[in-house]
Amino acid sequence: MNVQDILKELQSLDAQNPGAWPNWARNAAVALVAILLIAAGTYVLIKPVYEELEGEQAKEVTLREEFERKQKKVAALDAYKDQLAEMERSFGAMLRQLPSKTEVANLLQDISQTRAQASLEEELFEPQGEQPRDFYAEVPNKIVVTGSYHEMGQFVSAVAALPRIVTIDQVELKPSGGQAGKDQLRMSALAKTYRYLDDSELPATQPNNGGPK
Repeated sequence: MNVQDILKELQSLDAQNPGAWPNWARNAAVALVAILLIAAGTYVLIKPVYEELEGEQAKEVTLREEFERKQKKVAALDAYKDQLAEMERSFGAMLRQLPSKTEVANLLQDISQTRAQASLEEELFEPQGEQPRDFYAEVPNKIVVTGSYHEMGQFVSAVAALPRIVTIDQVELKPSGGQAGKDQLRMSALAKTYRYLDDSELPATQPNNGGPK
């Protein structure tokens, strides 16, 4: 039977009476229906599984991204810890450069001796009132000295080399107007040193935000 004969026979089939169809037509129809049923069943069963798989894949991507973010935070945390440790070491080193309350007098004497070693004449050395800060206090001292420009440079350099922190602010240079020579200058300045506050002094400048314990 060729293709044309098959087509003619298919056209002559009575859809209302499949029992009269030839065997090959009935078998083909049954196979086609079975294939369609299997395809429909497979689609119905597999589609939810496929959608669930897509959902799990999306969750996997989200979890992986969250893991990478947390991993980066952990890596950054280690770096922050190292930086904090370094800052604490630096802070400790700086704190050791601040004199205690009992050492301030010795430091002021060191400044005065430094002035004498630079051959400067002292007109005024007047401690000012302390100015408390967060964990330390400024100890300003008003000084007026006379001498040559070279001597004053030597004095400032020697003060900067002291083991304790001393800063020279509000510097004003003028001719001294004396008879010692035209190269003589008068320097007015504020020499500031710093001391750390004792534990007993901290509550006065740092209120306990957490309240009494």
